[in-house]
Amino acid sequence: MVSVRVPLATIVDPQQQQRLQLSPLKGLSLADKENTPPRLSGTRVLASNTARRISQEPAGPKTKVDLSKDIQHWESLKPEERYFISHVLAFFAASDGIVNENLVERFSQEVQITEARCFYDFQFAMENIHSEMYSLLTDTYIKDSKEREFLFNAIETMPCVKKKADWALHWTGDKEGTYGERVVAFAAVEGILFSGSFASIFWLKKRGLMPGLAFSNELTSRDEGLHCDFACLMFKHLVHKPSEQRVKEIIINAVRIEQEFLTEALPVKLIGMNCTLMKQYIEFVADRLMLELGFGKVFRVENPFDFMENISLEGKTNFEKRVGEYQRMGMMSSPTENSFTLDADF
Repeated sequence: MVSVRVPLATIVDPQQQQRLQLSPLKGLSLADKENTPPRLSGTRVLASNTARRISQEPAGPKTKVDLSKDIQHWESLKPEERYFISHVLAFFAASDGIVNENLVERFSQEVQITEARCFYDFQFAMENIHSEMYSLLTDTYIKDSKEREFLFNAIETMPCVKKKADWALHWTGDKEGTYGERVVAFAAVEGILFSGSFASIFWLKKRGLMPGLAFSNELTSRDEGLHCDFACLMFKHLVHKPSEQRVKEIIINAVRIEQEFLTEALPVKLIGMNCTLMKQYIEFVADRLMLELGFGKVFRVENPFDFMENISLEGKTNFEKRVGEYQRMGMMSSPTENSFTLDADF
């Protein structure tokens, strides 16, 4: 058996390659012609680009998201718009914790490929940054301490958030599901269960509202797109994949949950969006995910939101982009108050 910490590029013996195991529990193999030297596998390329992006950005200019204008806009929003935004932030904050729980408890322990585990480590760090951002946004917008506590405990206090969280937690704790099924499920978490919420905040951006929230949403959505891309890449390398029918079941289930969340439990009509078009958009995103996984479309619908073209799942090179331009539009020139920064000393 090959050492579990051996990098893919050092494996030159074909017999060793065949014995390379992804999960000791399920006997899943990543043995693939893409892994043979001197060609770099997609896994290594994606992991190394992610590492480069994360390592370079903190060393550059201070990273800030200016929220000063958001405070003014927040006060001018309708009560139902504030309600919607606060509940979406509550979902985001809760979901990042669940994603990290899955990374720690399942994927990082099951996956024995060095480059993949490296990527999961970076993903964990990125999710923590997202959580810090959501906490700051909530603290900035919500002044009542009891309301903040309610939002920070969304899984226990909000049935609409709990239903989505329970679906993701099921896949974290599922001892019967294969790695292939669970990697599809968490691709759906990051690619589908976040999609409508991301779109709703970009809708606010289109209306010229909440620029700090919109910019942080841009950064986060690109990160989640990267995580979803990597899940699809891992799936493509699997020898023993779940059937197309099983994958469709998982994806359709995620679609129904997200549609219910944004058209019934927390309807986007609260911020002036069309619920029917939101349903269609979620189906469009699901179709893109099915294609990325190597299967055919399920819903066969068009993207109804032109403003979402740049962050849909069809982008395949998220890891090559610097996530946003932190110095554009004077975002670096404001005082540090009411801003999010990653250069704190510890």
